[in-house]
Amino acid sequence: MKSSTLRRSIVWLALALPLALGGCGVNTIPTKDEQAKAAWADVQNQYQRRSDLIPNLVSTVQGYAQQERGVLVDVTNARAKATQVQVNASTITDPAAFARFEQAQDQLSGVLGHLMSINEKYPDLKSNENFMELQSELEGTENRIAISRRDYNEAVRSYNTELRTFPGVLWASTLYHDAKPMNLFAASQGAQSAPQVNFNISPPGGSGAGATPGSAPPK
Repeated sequence: MKSSTLRRSIVWLALALPLALGGCGVNTIPTKDEQAKAAWADVQNQYQRRSDLIPNLVSTVQGYAQQERGVLVDVTNARAKATQVQVNASTITDPAAFARFEQAQDQLSGVLGHLMSINEKYPDLKSNENFMELQSELEGTENRIAISRRDYNEAVRSYNTELRTFPGVLWASTLYHDAKPMNLFAASQGAQSAPQVNFNISPPGGSGAGATPGSAPPK
């Protein structure tokens, strides 16, 4: 009889233990970790989407504005640099690697803004159907990048907070001692957002409303 009672107690304990642990937040860290990694993957996908658009964009602009060789070279070089930055799952917990990735992408954003602003000097380019389509795709991609960065930052803040607050800090120091804080995208002048790549046409006699921040007004 005692043996049977002991076995029943063990069974009930085995059933109750996962529920008890789940209720005290033992699964919260890995859950938030996966959410942040999924958000990071979306950031990478959007940057890749932008990178894939650039060769056709550069080729189209080159056909109408060959004298803008310096701008075209800058864009090509910035794309190559951004592509060469090694990115993997550890990037988001490595401050130096994350900074290299962010800086390369922000630099590419800046030169792209300069490239898009030169269309003011070339009416034929502005009316080119292929250029207009690429311009629209790039603008949409910049919006997606801005949203994916925002969503990533929100997921990372939630994850990092869990590592530092109770009961997460308890589990982080025991079961998940390998868990590291993740890096956030900083809001900088070159940060990804649609306004950084301005596609508006300046009004006649305007003062360069179509130029990106830090660039010279279109002539």
